[in-house]
Amino acid sequence: MEQLLSYALLTVLLLSSTSLPSLCEANAVNGQRLKPSSSPFEAALVTLQRQIGYTFKDIGLLRRAMTHSSFSEENNRALGILGSNIIDASVSFQVLRKNVEISPKDLNRRISEISKVESSCALDGTRLGLQKVIRVSPKTDPTNPSVICGSLRAIFGAIAIDADECDTAAVLFWKVHGGGEVGAALSL
Repeated sequence: MEQLLSYALLTVLLLSSTSLPSLCEANAVNGQRLKPSSSPFEAALVTLQRQIGYTFKDIGLLRRAMTHSSFSEENNRALGILGSNIIDASVSFQVLRKNVEISPKDLNRRISEISKVESSCALDGTRLGLQKVIRVSPKTDPTNPSVICGSLRAIFGAIAIDADECDTAAVLFWKVHGGGEVGAALSL
């Protein structure tokens, strides 16, 4: 009987030591091994990094980007402002690169079309499933377009801080917004 228990214990130890590395590898992003996900939120952050094609050096920035002000004082508002400015600058750059003669009125219209909360911005965020990831208070609707759009903008602000430059965030914005082709959405 003791020998059977010893054998069972040895089997459990062997199985647990071989399954933990495979679990970590299953959570790998861009070849980096990660700790097993400790919560559904952390697992969603791993998935989100895969979707946007960027692995955060400081995952805390992505956590903050996915935290609404109704949930915590440590939230995505400042990152959302940075992200919004990166998006606006990138749209301006792409439009002016194609047509430097564009009127300021038409340039503003293009920026507005791409960053409009109710349409373009919220659609991009919904396509990523941000409404399922964003942490909000019980009184806040995570499917509200302004909540989703704020989170999307905050992701690009977080990327800029994490990458220590804005260009990476701008390129990834176009990947998310235009399906990978820079400027694809500008033919609105």
